[in-house]
Amino acid sequence: MPGTTVHLIDVTLPLSEFPRVPVRAWLRFDSSLPYGVCLSFGPSAPDGSPLDWYFGRDLLSEGRYAPAGLGDVHVRPGSPGRTLVTLRVPGQEAVISLPTCSVTAFLAESFALVPAGTEPGVLDLDALCARLLV
Repeated sequence: MPGTTVHLIDVTLPLSEFPRVPVRAWLRFDSSLPYGVCLSFGPSAPDGSPLDWYFGRDLLSEGRYAPAGLGDVHVRPGSPGRTLVTLRVPGQEAVISLPTCSVTAFLAESFALVPAGTEPGVLDLDALCARLLV
């Protein structure tokens, strides 16, 4: 059964000049892409489009409890009640602090749509290839 869940959350940038100023972001899960989640900020790009970061749903889930991730996205526990997501591109890094309760509620909805371990049965490779070729 296809489905999506989207949670609007206020995040902070604890290593920025203004570490307590909330920034509006969205966590999105689409069951047609069952392994991943999207953390979206927007409109943030020069053309007015949102800035989207896609990474593993399991990475987000595991990172609430212990450091997780290799490469461009790392997730780890932060101060009490916070989860830190580090986003990296060459020469730049941003640390995003999310309320863990919001992350947990979002993940609960995503796992209700596609339970852990059932992702291969939901993934439609033909549709995914068609999306990639557009």
